[in-house]
Amino acid sequence: FFFQAEDGIRDKLVTGVQTCALPILTHDRTFESILSTPLGPRDVAVGELGWALVRGGIYASGFTVIMVGLGLAASPWMVLAVPVALLVGFAFGAVAMAATSFMRSWQDFDLIQLVVLPLFLFSGTFFPLDTYPEPLRVVVQLTPLYHGVDLLRSLTVGVIHPGLLVHVAYLLAMGAAGLLEIGRAHV
Repeated sequence: FFFQAEDGIRDKLVTGVQTCALPILTHDRTFESILSTPLGPRDVAVGELGWALVRGGIYASGFTVIMVGLGLAASPWMVLAVPVALLVGFAFGAVAMAATSFMRSWQDFDLIQLVVLPLFLFSGTFFPLDTYPEPLRVVVQLTPLYHGVDLLRSLTVGVIHPGLLVHVAYLLAMGAAGLLEIGRAHV
């Protein structure tokens, strides 16, 4: 159940921005309506990201409550699981929002799945890191989803070490890069 909860949190946070931005902003012509107000494209992108994080926070809280209710909370550090899930959501959401700024059709979303699926399979969710050969292990440790998985897993099972700060810094940098691209692409 632990891995299902972890996967559910990540899935909802990563795909939240992808599934809500394009249809609302382009096909429903909401984007044109919003731009007729004093708001700009950057405001719309940040608002979409904020809404995705609100939804992700609700999902993460729900999974956390269920894990605690079933007695799966192995560590008091689990109280940080929701904020960390939001950090993972912010990092992936900002990058996904930046990516959607370049998408012009529904078929472009297949490219996101082309990236997300290998990240998901090689993030350390299903297999421990030491089962991979050394060259692949290094590649896995460089992927962003590995940092989120290891950070969430460490907090929920109580394996706390200074290396977790590297994960936090990596995810913050990734989110900042996505926000910078949103600002650059939309201004």
